Amino acid sequence: MLSKSHARRLWLRAQRLDEHAPFGGGPGATRAAVEHLGYVQIDTINVIERCHHQILYTRIPGYRRDHLRQAQTVDKTVFEYWTHALSYVPTRDLRFYLRDMKRYRQDGRPWFAAVKEEDLRRVLALIRKQGALTIRDIDDDVLLEKEHPWASRKPSKRALQMAFYQGVVTISQRTGMLKSYELTSRHFGWQRPPKPASEREILDYLLDRALRSQAVVSVDSACYLDAPRKPAMRRLIETRTRRRELVPVELEGAGKLQHWARPEALDAVLDPAQERVHILSPFDPLIHQRKRLNLFFGYEHCFEAYVPKDKRRFGYFAQPVLVGDEIAAAVDLKTDRERRKLLVQRWTWVSNRSRASRKRRIEEALHRFESFQLAS
Repeated sequence: MLSKSHARRLWLRAQRLDEHAPFGGGPGATRAAVEHLGYVQIDTINVIERCHHQILYTRIPGYRRDHLRQAQTVDKTVFEYWTHALSYVPTRDLRFYLRDMKRYRQDGRPWFAAVKEEDLRRVLALIRKQGALTIRDIDDDVLLEKEHPWASRKPSKRALQMAFYQGVVTISQRTGMLKSYELTSRHFGWQRPPKPASEREILDYLLDRALRSQAVVSVDSACYLDAPRKPAMRRLIETRTRRRELVPVELEGAGKLQHWARPEALDAVLDPAQERVHILSPFDPLIHQRKRLNLFFGYEHCFEAYVPKDKRRFGYFAQPVLVGDEIAAAVDLKTDRERRKLLVQRWTWVSNRSRASRKRRIEEALHRFESFQLAS
């Protein structure tokens, strides 16, 4: 029986949240962090720092926003694509996404049904002739009525998005959330594109990524929001278990939900959990799988940005606070950029342990986070 306490420490070790500066410093640390985690989710909400920067800052104390720009635009060691959400992904893993890109080219998606072939040809011709462009560079669109609140009135934007999912163009740079689109082959300097991974190779990749970043895995956690692959993933896990590459783990409180780990991960010597304090984005890899988080940490996080104000428990954009191996509190934060202050809108304790001493340490972490938030 693996205790929850031990399981949490294994997961924190896999997430590199149990040590200071696990990836070193400088621009190379950003590449290393994305490669280890497998992906870093992107989100548009900017009440505080956008989540992709916060996730990296959490693991790289000396992180600077320009480091991510260098990795994406200059070094080209990361690229953007869809995992369970739009994310930064290591370029070394690009071939595992080529089959999805091909499916978009062959099958299409209802989301892009309104895209006209002439609009797609037009924006691709512009990029071929002029180089990378943003949607603001296209000023001759005949504007349309929106189909829904998140749609664009510009036909070119939907065409660019379709070309992105098809892998024809990639996002070569971001300025804030403004994206520059470039031909994928030209951005990466391909003479010919890489060979797409087979479905079996993709399954191996997904499982290895989960084992590296989670330590103790389930079929659900390896195939998060990817239900069609679950039967094949279970068969792969059973095959590796027969080969003794994985061992079944009976996790305290998991009931019938099965877990597995590499034998060497379970045998690793773990130092007693240090009281490191991390202010975590709700989209952090430790947080976004809500059922897994609740099972391991006994903490149920609710993302309440779309919950009516009078029904919120933690606040509009609450951040779970990790202290050692426990979620100790949730703080709803907002950056006042004019007054150059990080505002605590609401502070909710979710643990009764040592509140006085922990409050001081959490406040120190918030001051460090404020300095990062307001750095130019």
